[in-house]
Amino acid sequence: MATSSTIAGASSIFTLLRRNDVVPRSAAAARVLLSSSPNSLKHLSYLNQKLITCCATRSSVVARASTREVVVVGGGVLEKGKEEGRVLRVGVICGGPSAERGISLNSARSVLDHLQGDDIHVSCYYIDCNLNAFAISSSQVYSNTPADFDFKLESLAQSFPTLADLAEHLATAVDIVFPVIHGQFGEDGAIQELLEKYNVPFVGTGSNECCQAFDKYKASLELKKHGFVTVPSFLVQGYETNNSELTQWFKKHQLDPDSGKVVVKPTRGGSSIGVTVAYGVTDSLVKAKEIISEGIDNKVLIEMFLEGGSEFTAIVLDVGSGSDRCPVVLLPTEVELQFLGENDVKENDAIFNYRRKYLPTQQVAYYTPPRFPLDVIENIRKGASLLFQRLCLQDFARIDGWFLPNSGCKLPSSESEFGRTESGTIIFTDINLISGMEQTSFLFQQASKVGFSHKNILRSIIHHACLRFPNLASDSGISGQVPSRSKSLELNNSFPRHEEARKVFVIFGGDTSERQVSLMSGTNVWLNLLAFHDLEVIPCLLSPTSESSSVDMGKKADDVRNRTVWSLPYSLVLRHTTEEVLAACIEAIEPDRAALTSDLRKKVMNDLMEGLKDHNWFTGFDIADESPMKFSLRQWIKLAKEVQATVFIAVHGGIGEDGTLQSLLDAEGVPYTGPGAMASKICMDKVATSVALKHLANLGVLTINKDVMQKDDLFNKPINDIWHDLSQKLQCETLCVKPAKDGCSTGVARLCCSNDLAIYVKALEDCLLRIPPNSLSKAHSMIEMPNPPPELLIFEPFIETDEIIVTSKFKNETGHGLMWKGHSRWVEITVGVIGKHGSMHSLSPSVTVKETGDILSLEEKFQGGTGINLTPPPLSIMSEKALQRCKQHIELIANTLQLEGFSRIDAFVNVDTGEVLIIEVNTVPGMTPSTVLIHQALAEQPPLYPHQFFRTLLDLASERSM
Repeated sequence: MATSSTIAGASSIFTLLRRNDVVPRSAAAARVLLSSSPNSLKHLSYLNQKLITCCATRSSVVARASTREVVVVGGGVLEKGKEEGRVLRVGVICGGPSAERGISLNSARSVLDHLQGDDIHVSCYYIDCNLNAFAISSSQVYSNTPADFDFKLESLAQSFPTLADLAEHLATAVDIVFPVIHGQFGEDGAIQELLEKYNVPFVGTGSNECCQAFDKYKASLELKKHGFVTVPSFLVQGYETNNSELTQWFKKHQLDPDSGKVVVKPTRGGSSIGVTVAYGVTDSLVKAKEIISEGIDNKVLIEMFLEGGSEFTAIVLDVGSGSDRCPVVLLPTEVELQFLGENDVKENDAIFNYRRKYLPTQQVAYYTPPRFPLDVIENIRKGASLLFQRLCLQDFARIDGWFLPNSGCKLPSSESEFGRTESGTIIFTDINLISGMEQTSFLFQQASKVGFSHKNILRSIIHHACLRFPNLASDSGISGQVPSRSKSLELNNSFPRHEEARKVFVIFGGDTSERQVSLMSGTNVWLNLLAFHDLEVIPCLLSPTSESSSVDMGKKADDVRNRTVWSLPYSLVLRHTTEEVLAACIEAIEPDRAALTSDLRKKVMNDLMEGLKDHNWFTGFDIADESPMKFSLRQWIKLAKEVQATVFIAVHGGIGEDGTLQSLLDAEGVPYTGPGAMASKICMDKVATSVALKHLANLGVLTINKDVMQKDDLFNKPINDIWHDLSQKLQCETLCVKPAKDGCSTGVARLCCSNDLAIYVKALEDCLLRIPPNSLSKAHSMIEMPNPPPELLIFEPFIETDEIIVTSKFKNETGHGLMWKGHSRWVEITVGVIGKHGSMHSLSPSVTVKETGDILSLEEKFQGGTGINLTPPPLSIMSEKALQRCKQHIELIANTLQLEGFSRIDAFVNVDTGEVLIIEVNTVPGMTPSTVLIHQALAEQPPLYPHQFFRTLLDLASERSM
């Protein structure tokens, strides 16, 4: 029951909130929220403050990639729209010859997004896998993978005859280069040596130091020389290796020559590419030679496997002046591999591999700060700082290592070595000279924990690099471009408050198999909408059903309105999985853990300020130390109504896409993005979608025959009988199976025989989370399975399309590395539609290219740096006339289904007639940084850049509500 003091407090708080137009004028409306929960006042006060803080953060963000374009003319790159005044010209170089070039593209995208502004102009350059150099438009940086545009670079970009020509161009066209090439040519000192030769300033460590630190064997020797604990290792060079020498090494380190467990890795590589586990001398040499024969590296390292250890990674930021280094280590992150019970595919030799690093799955969890003893965390920070200094690194780096508790693996010891603590041993193993810079990378995650936004940390790195170059160091015309604050650890509260700003709640998460992609989508939308001064954007997590709200216990626990929604602070959004975000929310409100994190944060920020206070370009930290807040979905929707917010729905599948959330928002009159409740419900049901479109067959819109089966029927009937019945009914020899109401390729598989069906049904019966690669008769990648298994499954004929090959290894008669035989005349496309009810516009379709197997994998759809989309379809595949017919058919589908706002339609298209064979319609499509919708928006005239595209979708939602 509310006391008089509570009511008095409520009165004063609501008076304050009314001034900011955050709550309604009527006391009755206020009481609605107050009666819902005793914590409602706290929730409202917090959210109002959060709106103000987001507004303040956002006020520092200026127009981005679209504000200034690069035009290639003759031998030079001209800049359009350059304003008067000093502008720092930054050249971002991405790509490279290594398998990490896709990740490099992701990093370039982040740098472009968060650096581009009135005082910094970013131009983009690309090195292909053959070390050919190009000046590319910023729109190419938003491609999913370099293979999206590699084959057409000669017609799209300015090429440089040699790397020397590129360097000469950079010497006059930019003030400083920001290399984001990961692996070879980026971190091995090659690009740095080129830039040094032509006196081009650049961000990061010099060439000699890069060469030494990038080579794991050389770095290990150097670390040992400087007194650090190192992992015992053996170097394999070329194919000729003395077995007896390796056998002696095994024995020396008490490893069984026949079965001793070791790690085999390239000495010069990143992203765990080529890293594997081996047992014994023979197996080690076989795997070492595989790395060499595959061309990954000609030098291979064999290391002891650190049993019982915990992996960590730490970002180091140099805040010193001139040649005086002052490296500060941010809050390290602990990396934990996870396996979800007996239903998961457990790997005895699991490592933190490429897939786990860049695809959000529950197989890995991160903890920032680590769950290590305090003395270990402090020694990690001390050691990484010392390493940065001893190896003469510059500006920033990421340093990986292991913590071995005293009960774990024993290493040869020396009392003088750095890394010995009372709790265990700290070992630094990998030095990353150019850390990955994806939106939720360790760089941004750790930086946000200590007060840096994406923009602030990148600008700090750039400005620090400028200090080394006299002509740039004295340039005071380049500001920090974050809100002006006093130089203290506390955020200045005197931010301008945009009382008339529109409120936007971006909601993502949920509990479907698409929830991780939803987190990526929501994060991307949130970061892009922060670019607008007239918006106040709040990221919100829809929790799984198991985490229901404690309010309104009179209702059933599974009542959707009692689902929990968390309003998130900046740093908690930057996670890889929804489970991680939820765990971080719970941890953040746990008093002891929150106090520990707060103390460590203050310590790091104090260390940073010791150096940053001397730099006039640093205007302060811009991310506050806030806690998440918890609401029921009912409370959250009412709050959205009271503050007149627009809800940007990024919840894929489940209540976000079946019309449930849309119905709840409609009931309260809250505007939202995407189609209405009825259209969403129909499109979520793939069978209902086919039925709704069946009458369009004579107009060039075809549907695929389907048969729906209950999960229990699959378990209880003989497999051979089921296979025979399905083959006869659908008149085909090869089937495609998919959940009736799921997406993101979850549970989608090609079945060629009854044995394939048996394997698939067994996976459902055992509730497996994934089917390992190549378990079925036709080659395929990992198949992520829905959890829990779906009640209904759809079987349909597998549609054979023509294979498309994109490669840089050859060129066809048109000069492009694109091969397509075109026998069946059908290709798979995905296309976005955007607009108002009844007048939807088709964007340019993208031809989807499957790199492994016959079904687009989860990686190919959503993992940046993988998957190929050809946007628009090359004329060698589809004529302009067929393309226009295709777009007309897509618009017909969208308007027939009464779509509005935006959606994505997947289909097969006949490249001669433009006829469309519908696969499915996604009313909340993927909105990740590399989503195909962005490629298509950029293909419009004029191009729509990501922040403009998402703003357009938001405006369509608001216009619908008027």
